[in-house]
Amino acid sequence: MTHPKRNFLFLNIGHLLDHFFMLIFTTAVLTMESEFADSYGRLLLLTTWSFFFFGGASLPAGWLGDKWSKKGMMLVFFIGIGAASIFTGFSETARQVEIGLALVGVFAAIYHPVGLAMVVADATRVGRSLAINGVWGNMGVALAALTTGAIAELYGWRAAFILPGVVSIVIGVFYALHLKSENSDGIAAAKKKTMAAIPVTTQRRAFLFLIVAPLLGGLIFNATTISLPKIMDERLSSLFEGTSEIGMITAIVFGCAAMAQLVVGELLDRYSTKKIYVFLLVSQLAMCILAISAVGWNSVFIALPLMLATFGIIPVNDWIVAHFISSEYRSRVYAVKSVLALGIGAIAVQVSGRLHETTGSFEALFMLMAGCAAAVLVAAVILIPTRRSAEHGTAAAE
Repeated sequence: MTHPKRNFLFLNIGHLLDHFFMLIFTTAVLTMESEFADSYGRLLLLTTWSFFFFGGASLPAGWLGDKWSKKGMMLVFFIGIGAASIFTGFSETARQVEIGLALVGVFAAIYHPVGLAMVVADATRVGRSLAINGVWGNMGVALAALTTGAIAELYGWRAAFILPGVVSIVIGVFYALHLKSENSDGIAAAKKKTMAAIPVTTQRRAFLFLIVAPLLGGLIFNATTISLPKIMDERLSSLFEGTSEIGMITAIVFGCAAMAQLVVGELLDRYSTKKIYVFLLVSQLAMCILAISAVGWNSVFIALPLMLATFGIIPVNDWIVAHFISSEYRSRVYAVKSVLALGIGAIAVQVSGRLHETTGSFEALFMLMAGCAAAVLVAAVILIPTRRSAEHGTAAAE
């Protein structure tokens, strides 16, 4: 395996672990209610700071990646997030769990501004590379539901944090050995391409859209990935009883939905960005409306296309940054997008937990998500540039 391929593999594993660790708690919490003598809605709020730092710490993480070392920051990511997860697993009080989850969020914040910049830097086909990397990230979402449910049921919720933490640290050790054997930072520099000028008006429209879409779309993404285990638990309660079974159903939905990014990635290199985005948003809006009253197997059949659209949107946002933003601003725009898309997760936790606590169901949450999808749809029609950057002669990111 050549070094660029090995780099890409580690970056893909990192994306998987990033989303995996952020979602361990959302399934583990289903087995924690009795030990902490509290409701699901209030326990879910313990992860608020985790999602706050997941987005909020992206800016300093991206700055450190530029000023110090992107590869060094990725090593910190692997070791740090593993150690934080182990700390959470050994927690004895709700406050300690909250602190551990917050630390997970701090280290998880490293990946998107640093890892995505590294993926795009080495890409020959940006759409395909982002799609493959995105699939790994979403497989992390699926594995979190599947493995956490099984481990928690067999060995307890603490093991669901400790075992993955050990795995991440071991991967970090292998990554450190890889960095030692690699010929420094020359790979990205060798991949740098000449960029044609992108019109300022195009960049302004793209940047404005990249404020609206990550905020409202990020609320949908975080709310669905956070709440889906509980949604399936409630709406399939007459069919399944065990946490592992619910975790498996949720994992299947997430896993199948992750494949949407491969299709979208291929389409992005061939067809209109705006048409692809509008189709995905219309699908997302329709499924949010249908999900309001869905129960039983219908909830699964609606959740699958909802997550297909939700996951499929992710590489489109990153593609827009790579093709409609000039290289000198691109890393900063990635960082800003990460702050918005990931930081909104803290609000998504609060909204999901409090709406469920107040109403006892997820109907109001689906109504809110439908409104967000409609707003992003309007923004997409108005703001996404109609001409692809390839028509301006632009190339992949540096």
